[in-house]
Amino acid sequence: MDMNRERTSARTWFGLVIVLGPVLLVAMDASVLYLAMPRVIADLAPSADQALWILDSYSFVVGSLLIAFGNLGDRYGRLRLLMIGAVVFGTGSVGAALSPTPEALIGCRVLMGLGGATLLPSSLAVIGELFADPRRRTQAIGIFAATFAAGFAIGPVVGGLLLSRFPWGSVFLINVPVVVGFLVLAPIVLREVRAGRPGRIDVASVALSAGGLLLAVYAVKDVAAHGIAVGPMVAGLAGTALLVWFVRRQRTLEHPLMDVGLFRDRVFTVAIITSASTLVVWAASIYLTGIHLQSVLGLPVLIAALLALPGAAVLTLTCVGTPVLVRRIGARAALITAHFCMGAGLLLLLTLTATGGVGPFVAATMIAGVGYGISFSLVADIAVSAAPSGRAGAAAALAETGNELGHALGIALLGSLAALIFRLLGPDVAGTLDETLRTPGLSAAAADRAREAFVTGLHVTVAVGGALCLALGVLALRWIPREGPPRQRESAEETAPVAP
Repeated sequence: MDMNRERTSARTWFGLVIVLGPVLLVAMDASVLYLAMPRVIADLAPSADQALWILDSYSFVVGSLLIAFGNLGDRYGRLRLLMIGAVVFGTGSVGAALSPTPEALIGCRVLMGLGGATLLPSSLAVIGELFADPRRRTQAIGIFAATFAAGFAIGPVVGGLLLSRFPWGSVFLINVPVVVGFLVLAPIVLREVRAGRPGRIDVASVALSAGGLLLAVYAVKDVAAHGIAVGPMVAGLAGTALLVWFVRRQRTLEHPLMDVGLFRDRVFTVAIITSASTLVVWAASIYLTGIHLQSVLGLPVLIAALLALPGAAVLTLTCVGTPVLVRRIGARAALITAHFCMGAGLLLLLTLTATGGVGPFVAATMIAGVGYGISFSLVADIAVSAAPSGRAGAAAALAETGNELGHALGIALLGSLAALIFRLLGPDVAGTLDETLRTPGLSAAAADRAREAFVTGLHVTVAVGGALCLALGVLALRWIPREGPPRQRESAEETAPVAP
């Protein structure tokens, strides 16, 4: 009997490892291109707005469809959806690696996003089903969160290490062995999960949310790249109208795609804003500092990857150690610490110049990494604890959606802000720094002006991001009660994050 239990336990933990493979890939692919973009720009010559779409179309699709695909898995089977998602993700990865044009690469990134939107919620549900013991299940959910955060953190490092020896397509081809291994082993080790949730998916809600976000993000990108014009402004207004319509529609549905009533709780609202804003500032700062290291300072991609490693290590270790920190100082103090660490790290990036700043960069990423790690690990738990017990799954789904949309909007909003500053202050040769520096016959004075304009855009962006983090820290001080979230867990099973 004991031997059987041991074998069952080993099989269960092996099942967790199998599921975490796709989870790591989904998180990594949101950030793996940051250090690869100079190479991609050199090979494919995308425009400024195409370069931004290459970066964030993936996270935009994942965030837009995460809740909808979670509902699909509830009704048609999580393992089945995992298998389909892995095939789509792997196909998109191969296509991205072989893309001959910017448009093809954007399309393949969208295809990868479709696969990623199926993998995240289904993985979490399958993990919950694997572990019957609530204590072990909580452990497994913590490992899931740490893996997801680690994927975000190590994506640029892995990309940089690969680019030091292989073409840029290698950052996508590394997905293929993991996907193939998952497709072979998952049917053997995992079992099907269905939640039997009532109601049907509201197709209109999916269309309104995705369409509204697409139009709004397009408007921001186009204005940043080309200036104010009638078309983008109309698109932005239409996108905003669709998102307002989406929110109003959720209030009238018996089974809404997104439970907007949860936002009546202040603690929950702070948690979701934190989940989105953390990824907004993290994505924009990592992307822009990667360009600074390579295109402004002229460092090889391998050196840039190694310089990013300390911050990634601090982020991952902090994510793993956050439960211990919370037990010592409480969730409220930990969340406030996260905001102020992120703000301090971002503001330290103001010391970067067109001729230096390697030391401040490493220090800034380590300080901010403490904040990011706490946030990634803690926010979902705070959101779930603040929600009524019957809405724990919806709360966890919104926290994950906030992460993905925050990542996409970080590039769309703050990345576009940096692009706008460059367009206004640069030598007006091309839309991006890399395009400008590759222009034949560019004078040394124009190249210096381009680098200075980029650094100014970086400074404005990190100043906005740092101010946002500090403001949210003050908001958390005011809104989150000292005794912690209003509803504490009565059992590990009740509030463990559950897929939508």
